[in-house]
Amino acid sequence: MKPLILEWLRRYLPAELLSAAATLAGALLAFRSTHSGVAAALAATWAGNVVYFGYLLLLDARLAYRQRRALGRPYTVKTFARNVRALAVEFGLAELADSFLIRPALMYYLPRWLGSLAGGILLAKLLADISFYIPAIVGYELSKKRFRDFR
Repeated sequence: MKPLILEWLRRYLPAELLSAAATLAGALLAFRSTHSGVAAALAATWAGNVVYFGYLLLLDARLAYRQRRALGRPYTVKTFARNVRALAVEFGLAELADSFLIRPALMYYLPRWLGSLAGGILLAKLLADISFYIPAIVGYELSKKRFRDFR
């Protein structure tokens, strides 16, 4: 079990750290521009998502590129589409609930309840991440066997 946990940390922790910074920046910029909690919640959610998934897609594409290059094969648009499909299998179910319900709701209400935009956004991110990672890790483990061999 320990090797799996280390693998998950290596995969997700850098993406999480980058996403946390983007989430907070998105919320603060949107709130300062609009003075709207709804705008801040949505901007925080989507800024974090773009950075998180962008990082993971780059990571996966780089790995697939290396695998294919070692075999003398090119990295093609079709290979990139397979990278995107692997991410969809890994995160699809978790992301639907997270991005359209759980995360925006938490990012709207927690800053109000705590009386702190930054504190509420960060706590909301942490709580949403807990509900996100259980199905995401299951999806990752399923996708490793079927969708992540780029040879």
